[in-house]
Amino acid sequence: MATRRTSLKKSLRAIERAFSDIESALKHLGRRVRKAERAASRNGRVAGTRRPVTLTAKRRAQLKLQGAYMGYMRQLKPAQKARVKAVKEKRGFRGAIAVARKLAANK
Repeated sequence: MATRRTSLKKSLRAIERAFSDIESALKHLGRRVRKAERAASRNGRVAGTRRPVTLTAKRRAQLKLQGAYMGYMRQLKPAQKARVKAVKEKRGFRGAIAVARKLAANK
């Protein structure tokens, strides 16, 4: 019975120590979070937010062409891809898309 009581006391002390460690870790974490929030507010930004992305009409058109190019390239065999890449170097995206469209249609 005495060993059971000492074992129980040891277990309770270990649990108390664990709770104490958790409590101090949470306090430390809270301090770090508040420090990060202060630093973010000093920079004029709320933590975890991003600046809004602004796309110009020119950039949107470039992305649309790039997407079309990639969509066609995904359908082609390696030799066809090489041919389209060569056309892209000479005539740009529009020319490459035209060639890739024809090659993809003739599958």
